[in-house]
Amino acid sequence: MINDKAILVGVDGSDASYKATWWAANYAKHAGLTLQIVCAYSLPSYAAVSFDATYTAMGDDNAAHSDAQEILSRAKAIADEQGVEAATLIVTGDPASVFVELSRNYNLIVIGNRGKGGLAERLLGTTSSSLPAYAYCPVVVVPYTDDDGNLMHLNNTITKVAVGADESKWGVKALSIAAAFADSWDAELDVISAVPKIDGVTGSGTDEEHGVMASYLDDLEVRVKPLREEHPNLVINKQLVPGSAVNALTEASHNHDVVIVGSRGRGGFTGLLLGSTSQGLLQHSVSPVYVVPRKYVEAAEQRLDSVPASPADVSPKPIDDIQGVKEVPVPKADASVAHDIESTIDPLHK
Repeated sequence: MINDKAILVGVDGSDASYKATWWAANYAKHAGLTLQIVCAYSLPSYAAVSFDATYTAMGDDNAAHSDAQEILSRAKAIADEQGVEAATLIVTGDPASVFVELSRNYNLIVIGNRGKGGLAERLLGTTSSSLPAYAYCPVVVVPYTDDDGNLMHLNNTITKVAVGADESKWGVKALSIAAAFADSWDAELDVISAVPKIDGVTGSGTDEEHGVMASYLDDLEVRVKPLREEHPNLVINKQLVPGSAVNALTEASHNHDVVIVGSRGRGGFTGLLLGSTSQGLLQHSVSPVYVVPRKYVEAAEQRLDSVPASPADVSPKPIDDIQGVKEVPVPKADASVAHDIESTIDPLHK
């Protein structure tokens, strides 16, 4: 079950989680990775949260398990529609801690956002427990709607990627990952770097402002230059934005297929990703956000000359050693079910 060539996607029966499954399957097919789908539930909050598929009385583990299998069956049908064979897992207990442990074993974890409670709320609810901040592998958060409740269309082919770049080791790692990701799609990469607003200088159009911005551009080019050498065919654009990086990246999500950003874990940029409704990138992005977590970067730094044991260069943990995780083979639902779900989550898909 340890497979650094696999993507893990979490589902809970919500349309948001099915949309995440669609994105994960599409990317797995493109990247030549395998897909594993996990459904998580915990009985104490099960009745209050409720899966979208059916209602289950509190405390009825058999019924909850049956519902989870049905949800996995539907998600498996979505993957099958894109030609991706998926394995299925069930997780009982606290999904946030279990997903962190599972992240040791995967190339990428994908989850949906803006679902009604359920898995998204438990994995993204607070900065202190958020999966994107503490996972051992990168995490992609796929939005279901925009702030006004409008369904967001996801493209089969990624053509434009944005990345938030700064001089921190997290920013540098995110930049490297973004370049490789964009290059794999033959996409264009826009590197966005925020610079502080300087009273009387920023926005003045003076020679002093031009000099300050030129200095920041020079620093940014130093970070970008190795990427141009590593990916000679990749189109890289640089953009300096005075003020908030989160505002700039949220705006970029409107015309980019993916936004990639590094997370410092406690405090730092994580507060901007997840800290409040008014400023959180994950709350307002209308395109998938690819987060490069602190643990992933720190583990990569500790790598010596040995072959990494997992995507995060940390010791993987066998599935059997993670409490509450069980592989459950389920039949995929009828193809018509997948078509119905896809027409609901994204009417533009054909």
